[in-house]
Amino acid sequence: MKVVRLVKKAKKGHKEALLELIMAQQDDYYRLALSYMGNSHNAMDAMEEMIVSLYEKIGQLKKEESFYSWSKTILVNRCKQMLKKQGKVVLLDDWEPYDSTHNPYLQSEQQMEIKEMLKFVSEHQKEAIQLKYIHDLDYETIAVMMNVSVGTAKSRVFQGLKKIKEQYRGEINE
Repeated sequence: MKVVRLVKKAKKGHKEALLELIMAQQDDYYRLALSYMGNSHNAMDAMEEMIVSLYEKIGQLKKEESFYSWSKTILVNRCKQMLKKQGKVVLLDDWEPYDSTHNPYLQSEQQMEIKEMLKFVSEHQKEAIQLKYIHDLDYETIAVMMNVSVGTAKSRVFQGLKKIKEQYRGEINE
């Protein structure tokens, strides 16, 4: 497995191996940081901090095959620390679209629909739903990022989706 081999090299101090791992998922890292930070500049700053942390802490990673979930958790923690320092939380309302290959009108319309739907859920539910469906992360990774159990992560997604469905059923039935 290429990831395991690169992580082992990175642990031995090969900066190029670490860089190759990061570059392979750079778009995913960027989208994840952007969803927390709200703008490109702050997202890039968070990614830079993540890279420094990865370089400093790569030796602490126990399971090489878990590199990407581990590194994304570090990125989310960096984002949260930066937001805390700034004294603000960026919600999906401030989210910039990243993927410019799609029709921008369709994309902004979809974003507006998502923003509207997420107004009905708690902040924890919103974060869990975004990580699951916008960033396509598994529940184990979401749980680590949110510092909760896997069951709690699943529950936040499920309960949030349930609230959204109830809200939209109510509008349709009226």
